[in-house]
Amino acid sequence: MNDRKQQVIIKSHELFIDRGFHATSIQDILDYTGISKGTFYNYFSSKNELLIALFKTLLNEMEAKRDRLLTGKDSANIEVFKKQIETQMNTNRKNRLLTLFEEVVLSPDEEIKEYIKESQARMLQWVYHRFEDLFSVDAKPYLLDCAIMFLGILHHNTKYYARTHGSTVNIQLVVNYTVNRIERIVKEVTESGEQLIEPDDLKNWLPDAELKDQSRKELLNDAILCIKKKLKSSNDYSKYNELLEFIRDEFTQSKDPRHHLMKSALTTLQSSIPSSVSRDLEKVEKIIIGSQARA
Repeated sequence: MNDRKQQVIIKSHELFIDRGFHATSIQDILDYTGISKGTFYNYFSSKNELLIALFKTLLNEMEAKRDRLLTGKDSANIEVFKKQIETQMNTNRKNRLLTLFEEVVLSPDEEIKEYIKESQARMLQWVYHRFEDLFSVDAKPYLLDCAIMFLGILHHNTKYYARTHGSTVNIQLVVNYTVNRIERIVKEVTESGEQLIEPDDLKNWLPDAELKDQSRKELLNDAILCIKKKLKSSNDYSKYNELLEFIRDEFTQSKDPRHHLMKSALTTLQSSIPSSVSRDLEKVEKIIIGSQARA
């Protein structure tokens, strides 16, 4: 993504927070960012597409910060998980991401609705897989139920705690309290053997979740080759090539691909790569994210 397009996303974010998404017109965006209507439509087909690009930018930033906390750490350490959740909540709070989500969650636009549903499913998927790291094998059949309960409890604990404490919400306190509760819930449902939703159902909530590993590798390889072909004449080709090759090797050659490192490389590419290949890079991102929906 080129610098000018990124700047339009950042400035539009300011407008959406100040005025609200629905109250901000494309003309408001043109006036505030200083770009022409032609340039706007060269970047985005609509205001809705701009909003989705903003969501992706903010979520990539949050995920990169969250995933870096796990680098070199024991994935079974629940204190690391607490820090990851705190970081996610503080980043989202800083960017007013939930405010934007709440404003458009009932949008009649199908693309926005599908993106929000997919984002929520991916967050649930991440929590479920982190619970696999944290809890015993015996608990696995019940961990999707517990991940759903955890996110619901966390959301409402934060919401109602904020009603009392306002802007002085102690995120660390809320997260610590909620994680301590879910530890007991996991133990209880494992002992009782009660299950509401099969973990395999998670795959049905995410696009491309049923792709076989080999198919994913082939699709990712094809997408990267396409990007490299388009960037061949770029002055920064060597830098792009190094990152793309790292992603490809990590995804196709490693027995246990380090998703946080691949996402970090993607974030670097997204911040500087020409807009002509942004959609191809999105394909790579979807394949990598989809591969995390493991059995």
